[in-house]
Amino acid sequence: MRLLGREELKEPREPRAFLVAIAKGLLFDYFRRAALEQAYLTELMLLPEAEQPSVEEQQMILEDLKNIDRLLGKLSSKARAAFLYNRLDGLGHAEIAEQLGVSVPRVRQYLAQGVRQCYIALYGEPT
Repeated sequence: MRLLGREELKEPREPRAFLVAIAKGLLFDYFRRAALEQAYLTELMLLPEAEQPSVEEQQMILEDLKNIDRLLGKLSSKARAAFLYNRLDGLGHAEIAEQLGVSVPRVRQYLAQGVRQCYIALYGEPT
């Protein structure tokens, strides 16, 4: 579907290799999302029963997690890692820079990219 949405679609030089690359990407996305869902369900089981969300709320949360994952998936691997280190692990800019082997200003750029994707998730593309 993403390919069909492109304005210009050139014929691939190696069609089989092109299809293999697409298939690998789809499998990678599938397994990453399955791991995300399993991590959520595992954490959910650790909550006392009285605090667990209803089945409907669980499904809504899973859909939100999948949407966030999809949007963060548009970032480079380092930008995604920087954003998650900052937001989930609470690491500072210098710590993230050291982890990723980049400069602090580059970490700031990565974090801005992550915040932009969150903005898009909440409000849509800026006009």
